[in-house]
Amino acid sequence: MILMALGKGLYVANAVSFRSELQPMAPHSIGSSSPSRQKDLVFVVNPLGANGRTGKEWRKLVPYLRSRLGKECNICESLTSGPCHAIDITREAIREGADSVIAVGGDGTLHEVVNGFFWAGKPVVNQMKESTNSTALGLIPLGTGSDFARTFGWKNDPHEAIERVARGLRSRIDAGVITGENCDHHYFINVADIHLSAKAGFYASRYKRFGNLCYVIGALQAFIGHQNQDLRIRFNDGLWETCPQVTALCIGNAKYFGGGMKITPNADPFSRNLQVVILQSFKWYDFVLKLHKLYNGTHLSVKNVSARSVLSIEVEDISGKGGIYIQSDGEHLGFLPKKISILPAAIEMIV
Repeated sequence: MILMALGKGLYVANAVSFRSELQPMAPHSIGSSSPSRQKDLVFVVNPLGANGRTGKEWRKLVPYLRSRLGKECNICESLTSGPCHAIDITREAIREGADSVIAVGGDGTLHEVVNGFFWAGKPVVNQMKESTNSTALGLIPLGTGSDFARTFGWKNDPHEAIERVARGLRSRIDAGVITGENCDHHYFINVADIHLSAKAGFYASRYKRFGNLCYVIGALQAFIGHQNQDLRIRFNDGLWETCPQVTALCIGNAKYFGGGMKITPNADPFSRNLQVVILQSFKWYDFVLKLHKLYNGTHLSVKNVSARSVLSIEVEDISGKGGIYIQSDGEHLGFLPKKISILPAAIEMIV
């Protein structure tokens, strides 16, 4: 059986019980050098996602998973036990030569798994010399939000997702990296955003129990006391410029965020660029009147909305007061200043 020692007792216990349920196997470890070695698939499951719905739906999915993949693949399940656990699991799986790490849950679980592909500013590498293949990223959407899946036109259907895993088609996608004053690195594959939308996301995370309604509640709470801010911006390491009265600034590697809002409609995770969309001088009623445009992606023609493709963007708060929120893939990352850059073809993904 596959036992990846992460110092997490829950993980090891769940891996053992799940493996014995699926199929009996000869003892081996991930990345072992057998000519007939089956593919090692590590499923990272957030059982508490979507108020526990993810765990329940996953248990229902296991019989189909067993029948569809069990003969060709070694299947290892890991239930996350808290924040950042999925990052640790992913890094260890890659180091041990797993063929794929598949995020099971919403955009939050996917975000952690993506960050597990990197360590100290560099990609995590397979330490099993016998294996020559890189570890691929997979996704089975089972959470509150699956905005990243929308860019690919994937249905919120776990059986369809398992079929993608079974086919095993791969393609390299871009990722974004966010760095701050302390030189930390944070990665994303969907959308990073700044100011009002990031503040709304911060509040929305408190109301996940209400499903996609959490985004509406978060936005209403974020509007209380909101003020548009002048920001200093530098594109592609060029000259600094002032961008007045910014309401929200979104940087997309993919198209959707906030429960289906097509905020960066021209973003493409294969383009080797990030799309920046800036909303300026918006009032609360602008969002009410133009919300349908934000959801269908036609807002780029609206007054006070601008867009451009970039390799990098740096953003600073001119006021010096601090408190300008930034998030990526719905995860709060603190406050400005930050630099966001593209990492072309950074991750191999099951598509």
